[in-house]
This record gives sequence, C-alpha cells and structure tokens, in this order.
Amino acid sequence: MLNFKQFLIIYLLLSVGSPSNNHSADDDFEVIPINDGAFGPESFDFNPVDGSGPYTGVSDGQIVKLVQSEGHWTEFAVTSMNRESCDGPAMEEKCGRPLGLKFHKSSGILYVADAYFGLLELGPNGGLATSLVSKVQGLPLKFTNGIDIDYTNGFIYFTDSSQRYTRREHMLVTLTGDKTGSLLKYNIESKDVTVVLHNLTFPNGVALSKDGNFLLVAETTNCRILRLWLKTPKAGRLEVFADLPGYPDNIKINEKGEFWVAMYSRKREVLSWIHSNPWIVNILSKFPFDLVRLSSYIVGKLGGEGLAAKLGVDGEILNILEDVNGKVWKHASEVMERDGYLWIGSAENPFAVKMKIQE
Repeated sequence: MLNFKQFLIIYLLLSVGSPSNNHSADDDFEVIPINDGAFGPESFDFNPVDGSGPYTGVSDGQIVKLVQSEGHWTEFAVTSMNRESCDGPAMEEKCGRPLGLKFHKSSGILYVADAYFGLLELGPNGGLATSLVSKVQGLPLKFTNGIDIDYTNGFIYFTDSSQRYTRREHMLVTLTGDKTGSLLKYNIESKDVTVVLHNLTFPNGVALSKDGNFLLVAETTNCRILRLWLKTPKAGRLEVFADLPGYPDNIKINEKGEFWVAMYSRKREVLSWIHSNPWIVNILSKFPFDLVRLSSYIVGKLGGEGLAAKLGVDGEILNILEDVNGKVWKHASEVMERDGYLWIGSAENPFAVKMKIQE
C-alpha cells in the first residue's frame, strides 16, 4: 500500500515538462514499423562493405537489417541462444537487449553493446553473437549501453551505465542519481579492457571526434555531454562539453564532424528537487520493481516529445530538432545523419523514422 509521500512522488514523476517554443519537425518523413510485434530500434549503423542497412537492435533481442528496396526488416543476428518467449521486456535478461552497435569500417565486424551480455561481436553473416567482454575487474557488466570505435588505435569505447541497476530499471538510475557508471575501453588486438572513467552519472552514448582528439560521453541524468581529451596537451582532461535541454541518449557524428544528440525528453525540474532531498531518493530506491516499471510505462504512454540537438565541435548547439507533441516521434534514443536523411530511433517506439534534412 502506498503512503502519501510515495503517491506524491509518482504524481510528480508523471508531470510533463514545460512546453517549448521551437518549431516541430517537418512532415517530410517515413515511418518504418518493426516486424512481429518487436519495438525499440535503439541505435543504427550501415554495413561499410556493401552499404546495406541500417541495422538496429530491438526489444526481442534481435538485430535486424532494413531491406530498403522492400521497406521491411529482416533478421540478421541474435545476442542470446535463448529464443523462447522473447516477446517483451520481461525476458530481456534471457533473450538479450542490443543497444549501441557499430561496424568496423575495415573488417566489417559488427560490435554490439548488449545491456545484459556486455560487449559482443558478429561476423558478416550474422547469427549468434560472440561474447568479448562480460566482466570488468571481476564484476559483471550490469547495463552495457553506448559504443564507438577508434579505428586508428584499435580501441572500442563503451559504457556500463550502472553497477546497481539493469536496463529494465533505467528509471531508477535516473531518479536515484546513481553514480556507479563507467566508460570502458577494449583493445581489439590484445583483448584487454581498461576502465577509463568511473563514478559517472548514467553514462550513455559515446562518440569519438573526427580528428580523434577527444571522446564525448553523455551523462543522461545530468542532461550534459562530457568531453575527455585523448590527444593534444589537454590529454586526460575531463570537462563539460555541452549542457542540454533534455536527457541525452546516443551521440552520432556526421560527415562534417558535428554531433547529433538524441534526448529522451525535456529536462524536468522535479528531478533536481528529488536529488536534493535524500529521503525521497531513499524511498525511490526501495520501490518495488513492478511499481517502478508501471510508472515508467505510464510516463511513456501519457506524454513525451521528440527532441534532438546538433552540436558543433566546441559544444555549441547548432540546431534543435523537435516534435513538440510527439505526433510522429518521441523518446528519441538516436539520430543518425546519412545521405541527406536523419534516421531516428527510440527504445520505446515500434518503428524507426527516416526524415529528410531540411536545408
């Protein structure tokens, strides 16, 4: 039975952020449904060898490939041997949940960050993914998330969003201000894994700069992007790259070296209030999991908007893309720019959106 304080918190969680004055997205778009009741095309990439795709991971543990000439998705791979009853989030821990993914531009290998099974790889024929990293310093990866590749040095950068909560409990990662996330580095040749940064607040998407001088990491709860310098005299320095109007997910670089950052929703001031009151955080951390999941589901169904930002190389906001009322897309997880179009994904929606870039 909920007491008054718990009821009040749930009510506040359902409150919608303030409206925006930005223009909505243009109607020049295509909605591409995911097959067979799956949903949540989280991240995209195209095969660098034959240009096929995009490829994306979805809710039932599959990685699917879009056959653009036919307008439908086909199965490419799975991240778990278990394929029984893989029809919803309740089975994620057994069936897998592929999130970030990235092709190696030379080898054509597809690297995948699966929320439950860690860093994986797939050959050109797909099939069952092979595990590369499932533990770091003796501890299992709890919530593997974003990924990018440093082709020059042969490194894969990826995030573990929390050592306390899994992907299904992602709402608690944000609400409790959990600071157990890490940025990790995998050496493709030596197979060594290094903890690059720890004690991060919901680290999510990662992206390497065009010149390889720095790496960006999204901190979802803090509504900001961090920059870690890898080269130049600033090497090793960590700084705030950009403060954002919403909660960032994946980061994707375009041909110009600019960065598209997808945001789940606009910032809610109530979250700052929650984090400033330890008693509230304490109550939230003890919520029954089913209650947390229910409140997350209600939030997703009742509200939401589509929100993304394009950032320059110095962190300046160059453009805001927004579907104010979430009529076409909302709860964005990734925006990828390719050949004059934006591919928009969401961990919540049962479709991907292909939108023509407006000049």
